[in-house]
Amino acid sequence: MLIINNDDRVRTVALNRPDALNAFNGQQYDEVTDALLEAGADDDCRVVVLTGTGRAFSAGADLSGSAGPPPRHGFRGMLHAIVDFEKPFVLGINGLGVGIGATICGVADFAFMAASARLRCPFSELGLVAEAGSTRTFPALMGRQQAMWFLMASEWMSAEQCKAAGLVLDVLRDEGFAAAVHAKAARLAALPPDSLAEAKRLVTGPDRDRLKAVIDAENAALARLSGGPANREAVAAFREKRKPDFSAL
Repeated sequence: MLIINNDDRVRTVALNRPDALNAFNGQQYDEVTDALLEAGADDDCRVVVLTGTGRAFSAGADLSGSAGPPPRHGFRGMLHAIVDFEKPFVLGINGLGVGIGATICGVADFAFMAASARLRCPFSELGLVAEAGSTRTFPALMGRQQAMWFLMASEWMSAEQCKAAGLVLDVLRDEGFAAAVHAKAARLAALPPDSLAEAKRLVTGPDRDRLKAVIDAENAALARLSGGPANREAVAAFREKRKPDFSAL
């Protein structure tokens, strides 16, 4: 479910479920977590880039209903691994990002977005609540009101809107996007790794435990809301390809 390439001491991890718009299932959570743990222990890897194949970055959690074996790390494990990752963690948002495909921006060190890409946080429309630490990271990046609107209103944001809001560092042309992101990452990878690690530790270290606690609190809220009346109606509407009706709630 991943394509992993190494070049210029940059490890590019590409989500590779293009037919499912790179939606995350249990196996993909585990594989991304394993890739991060391996990259963290590999001295030849200095920067990790997470991107997608096909027209999507990630459509979020897989709502297809297909069951698989219980994940070893799961959603929580992947997020904790990202928060604890000591090397630069870069996003190359090549296409649409929904749910975790959007909220992951808050736990990245740098995010670059293709000009045609869009992001959306559909949690309220699913009868759920935001995740991936975004209830803390997004207000810090975007300001409280703008972050709350994005997390609650279920509206799309264009690449330029995301940049203006401070959610991504830069918007790059669609043509040559992967190469442009790699060049940015390679610029970091050419610098002294101890300096990069110390800088990241100073910037993010004091908040890591607090951010993981926020992630766990969000997951507890998701568990309370999952399977509730609003969530059941939202999932049924998704599968039936119709707009959800919350008027009876």
